[in-house]
Amino acid sequence: MTLFEQVSEDIKRAMLAKDKVALDALRGIKKEFLEAKTAKGSDGELHDDRALQILQKLVKQRKESAEMYKAANRPELADEEMAQCAIIERYLPAMMSEVELTEALSAIIAQVGATGPQDMGKVMGVATKQLAGKAEGKTISLKVRELLNK
Repeated sequence: MTLFEQVSEDIKRAMLAKDKVALDALRGIKKEFLEAKTAKGSDGELHDDRALQILQKLVKQRKESAEMYKAANRPELADEEMAQCAIIERYLPAMMSEVELTEALSAIIAQVGATGPQDMGKVMGVATKQLAGKAEGKTISLKVRELLNK
């Protein structure tokens, strides 16, 4: 079952359970999925790798919104955003631990032959492709910078 099909099934379950938060989050996911399927240049299919990118974007948006709501002293709205974020994260693969990330990045650094901070672009190009969905880009960037500055 593709992620698109799974989300559609979960929308039905949320409706039956009358779970408003889950329903809102799932409808938001499905809306983004449908837009990606019908976007110009799309083949009419939504592949799981593209779906994962969309889910990561949605999680990032929810977290940023929650931070803005907290800064504006609106904790009830921040809590709602974080609840939706938790529902979206269920569809993402588990993130790598810091140790796993360090090992993977060390291997990539050795693979591309990076020797210092000037090679950050080469490492990031490979790392973001290989670790997509397993770690956030910001986390990868910080760890690569740390490893290359040693």
